[in-house]
Amino acid sequence: MSEYMERHAVSRLIGAPPGFVGYEEGGQLTEKVQRRPYSVILFDEIERAHSDVFNVLLQILDDGRVTDSHGRTVSFTNTIIIMTSNVGSQYILNMYDQKLPKEQAYETIKQRVLEAARLVFRPEFMNQVDEYIVFKPLDHKEINQIVRLQLERVQESLADRKIKIQVTDAAVIGYDPNYGARPVKRVIQQYIENELAKGILRGEFKEEDTVLIDTEVTASSDGQLPQQKLVLKRFEPDSDTSAAKSREALSQTQ
Repeated sequence: MSEYMERHAVSRLIGAPPGFVGYEEGGQLTEKVQRRPYSVILFDEIERAHSDVFNVLLQILDDGRVTDSHGRTVSFTNTIIIMTSNVGSQYILNMYDQKLPKEQAYETIKQRVLEAARLVFRPEFMNQVDEYIVFKPLDHKEINQIVRLQLERVQESLADRKIKIQVTDAAVIGYDPNYGARPVKRVIQQYIENELAKGILRGEFKEEDTVLIDTEVTASSDGQLPQQKLVLKRFEPDSDTSAAKSREALSQTQ
């Protein structure tokens, strides 16, 4: 909802007033709901929206309808409205870092997140929401599954070149769950897809090759701690070292 942080942004939802630019186009929200009354509407990061936008949402949640800039009444009775927020997200990681039992940690997190939400959102708005769902943080196992799903897409993109990839467990579990799932795709693009493309252009990876994706610990220097980084290299099945590393690897084949 960062696009709706300004006061005038409310006109983008229900349409610009008569005489203003965009009046004929109608509102982004009202026009879509009028065309498709049976819809699921998602407002992402709702806390970023301007208070005037909240006034419109409050009317929708309370009355189930809103009047657009053309004077038409748009019904929301057949829509499902989902709103996400990052308010109180700091408590999620902090509480799970304290090694409390998961159920106890979750109940404490939920209570603190809702308390933080009440400080941000008006009571009349909070009271119109049917249900609050506080998501648990992703653990290593769940993050690993997401990483593997993204790597399957990388393998699919290499199908035309007949190049296969093998990914060691070390490369998969090296991702920090504290970053969440959102950056996974970006990390894979930056450190795997881009490096694969460079290797193909340099002639290091050719058709029928298998590329091993592993981790490597760099030596410390100037008092800095050793760092772990991803490395891509042509898989040599005759190499005992490579075979050992890939024994528990994720193998993607066509």
